[in-house]
Amino acid sequence: MSENVVHLHKPTDPPTDDAAPTVLTVVPDAPPAPPVPLWVRSGRAVKSAVTHETTKTTARAVARHGLYTFNGGRIVARRAWDGKTGARYERMIRTAEAAGNLEAAEEWEERLQRFRAARHHRRMDLLHSPVEAAKGISVGTGVSIGMLVALGVVMAINNHDVTDVITPLKATIEFIALLIRIVQVVWGPALTIGPFLALLALWTVGSKQQAAPAWALPANVRSSEGEPITPSIVVKALRDLGVPALRNAIKEMGDAGASMLGPIRIAGCGVEVDVTLPSGVATNEVQAKRRKLAENLTRHEHEVFITIPEAARTVRLWIADSGALDEPIGPSPLVTDETMTANYKTGKAPWGQDLRGDAAAISLYQRHLLVTGLSNQGKTAALRALALWLALDRNVQFWIADLKGIGDWAVFEGIAKMLIEGPSDDHCIQATEMVEDAVEEMNHRIEAQRRDPSIVFPPLIVLVDEAQKAFMCPAKGEDKRPYGGSKATSRYFMAVREIHNQGRAVDVLMWQGTQDPTDQNLPKLVREGAHTRASLVVGTESQAEMALGAKAVNAGAAPHLLRQGLDKGTLVVASDGIDIPAGQSSITVRTHFIDDEPAAEIAARAKALRDGVATLRAVDRGEERDALADVAAVLGDAPRLRTNEVLKRLHALDPGTYGDQWTNDRLKSLLEEHGEEPKKSHGVMVVHRDHVLRALANRDAEGSASAAE
Repeated sequence: MSENVVHLHKPTDPPTDDAAPTVLTVVPDAPPAPPVPLWVRSGRAVKSAVTHETTKTTARAVARHGLYTFNGGRIVARRAWDGKTGARYERMIRTAEAAGNLEAAEEWEERLQRFRAARHHRRMDLLHSPVEAAKGISVGTGVSIGMLVALGVVMAINNHDVTDVITPLKATIEFIALLIRIVQVVWGPALTIGPFLALLALWTVGSKQQAAPAWALPANVRSSEGEPITPSIVVKALRDLGVPALRNAIKEMGDAGASMLGPIRIAGCGVEVDVTLPSGVATNEVQAKRRKLAENLTRHEHEVFITIPEAARTVRLWIADSGALDEPIGPSPLVTDETMTANYKTGKAPWGQDLRGDAAAISLYQRHLLVTGLSNQGKTAALRALALWLALDRNVQFWIADLKGIGDWAVFEGIAKMLIEGPSDDHCIQATEMVEDAVEEMNHRIEAQRRDPSIVFPPLIVLVDEAQKAFMCPAKGEDKRPYGGSKATSRYFMAVREIHNQGRAVDVLMWQGTQDPTDQNLPKLVREGAHTRASLVVGTESQAEMALGAKAVNAGAAPHLLRQGLDKGTLVVASDGIDIPAGQSSITVRTHFIDDEPAAEIAARAKALRDGVATLRAVDRGEERDALADVAAVLGDAPRLRTNEVLKRLHALDPGTYGDQWTNDRLKSLLEEHGEEPKKSHGVMVVHRDHVLRALANRDAEGSASAAE
């Protein structure tokens, strides 16, 4: 019988089978760690105590309150010095001289002379005042004693006691003695407490001014953003802007640099202040440092807007409350007010709010519109909000081409007379032909108005969303003319240009929404033909100039400084149709967002105001048309339409099929072929919807009978 051998060392190749013997490994204990020296432990303890947050907080509190008291004393001393001397006037003179305002300098110098003359007069009066004071005290004392004695005589006569003559005088002396005793009692504690009360007063002044370094302030103040905007904060921010001429001028002004500032006014969710720059400082030097100025004001870049008002050498700063621009502005009045209507000529569309928090409404009357920006920033929503408001005017007609084709404009089914939806080249071709048809309509109106100036036409809005696709369409027609492009041979470009040139005279208006503008997808002549130009965030300053024009950008419009993704729906608008502050060439609008469901409800209200508009959708060319079905389609829900209107709608549906060869006679023959015909109503030839539906039923019945045979 064999015995198991237990090895006390680990074999090099231990067996792996189950029958292998158990191997025990003996690991020696690690040697004890050497003791940490006392000086190391003491250093660690001191370091831990010094760096502990409680220690830091205590040190900050001690430094803060001590500096509050010290700097409060400086502030009080400065105020006292200003009140007793002409230092304030001298600072104002230096400020005016540094700003190049000699008239103001002369006025302050005159005030200083008046102050010095009044002070000299007061000092001369002090030379004579001791004698006059002594005389006044003597006379006052004598009169007082005489009155007290007279009062005592009256009391003596009344009481029949001669000793009452001195009673009032005695009572007065006792009262004075009481006051002296009170002063003797209080004087000691007052001498002890007085300095502490004085220090408390100085601390109060310093704490109200937060007269301590930022590191010593409380954590909630030190880490918070958006401190209240005061003149001193604005001046300090301008001084530290890195413009040498501005910094030197403010240094010469001393603490009176705030004289550059106009009143700080509350403006919506922020404040507004005009800054008159000193001589030698250009407005564009301040504009170019918007980010640094914002950070000096403890704001983000997007929370400070710099514009150039009419006043020379002046910049207007609008400074938002910290975080205010990230808050939503609330629903559109179109959603909340179901009784709202629109008026194309006199009304204004509720588009959103300006930076002041005031409602921003825009007039659309006879104004071509261009909205541009980067992708997915709210362009379609901004356009659709305007169109939904205008749809509440039953007289306005819409022809819409949505070259994105994802259903954003589907709510206009039953409102728009034509609706094209899709991103393909075929859809771009159809959009081009729609705009060309609008040119024909415009020319027809112009000719009719030339014959009869009293004619008034219903407004026609020709809207192309994602218009950059039409400009970039590579397709060519049978005449070899390209549909897209920016040359005189481009069909879309030339059609838009013609509407821009003459359309507003007869209320044929071009609205376009484009994406990421360039000279290729938004030609210069087209973008400059729009009366209302609005831009969401764009990538570069050159794109901002394309969107709004160089004049607006040079005057402070900065859509390129908006935040992509965070400032969705925020537009910079240049238009005479919206109220813009005097001296500015643009205004920033935070637009209301109308989601699909409320948009459908608004569209339903618009449809209820109209008499069954049949929305025509373009179809692929070459498709065989069912003329009778097309007549039924263009009638829509209308019980009857004049034959001329039916022919016009057929032509809009497919100009190639229903061209000039389609006349009243041909339409009449089509209906008679199936047992119906147009009839007169009030002396006008009309087509009845019921008759057309009956003709379709007759045709289907005949087809079924033929199939049965």
